[in-house]
Amino acid sequence: MRETVRELLDAVDERSDELTRAATMLLDCVDGGGVIHTAGAGHSVAMVCETFYRAGGLAAVRPLWDPEVVPLGGALRSTAAEREIGRGRALIKEAQPTPPDVVVVFSTSGRNPYPVEIAQESVARDVPVIAVTSIAASAGSTDRSGTRVADHADLVLDTGVPAGDAVYPTGAPRTSAVSTILGAYTWSAVLTELHRQAEARGSVLPLWTSANVAGGDERNAELFARYSERIPELTADLG
Repeated sequence: MRETVRELLDAVDERSDELTRAATMLLDCVDGGGVIHTAGAGHSVAMVCETFYRAGGLAAVRPLWDPEVVPLGGALRSTAAEREIGRGRALIKEAQPTPPDVVVVFSTSGRNPYPVEIAQESVARDVPVIAVTSIAASAGSTDRSGTRVADHADLVLDTGVPAGDAVYPTGAPRTSAVSTILGAYTWSAVLTELHRQAEARGSVLPLWTSANVAGGDERNAELFARYSERIPELTADLG
């Protein structure tokens, strides 16, 4: 299994052109005063958490999520919710992203209405979409929306996750899903390239510092002040 995962990670690195383009899109967004909206359903919600309020992560990220699509609240319910027509579109209508914002949709299969509608509605608002998906998994998945999230994206970051997600045992895989590993690695690769481009451009990235290190709270205070109005999830518990 270790060798398989390493090969898949190496394949992500080989798609450097797409990673570079994604970093440029995000840097243009941040430099332009925009917000990066991230969305996903099912286990892709893990990637929404990975992008939001994360040590070393971008502060200009708003998580777009519907409680109904989170498996922790009910596995069968979440599966049904991401197949429901209109739910993804409603999420974007409520969030109201506008240029120079960017929407990043995480969806390994890319086939359910929820992520597809998020991409469609964002494009309709002239907001660029980055789809973090798997071309192979999407091709091998049941078509529930008549289209796929990659069809509505300005840029596709292919994670290379195999159809079915599991990679072990070789030849007849039944366990060891890799979508979260590859999704998180892809996002980290984009952030690495984003940092390089920001230095070259002379931009200062709004990056979170761990709240568990000395000075972390103080360094983060300015970011809360800067982004809380456009990212209400940062201070939602404060009423």
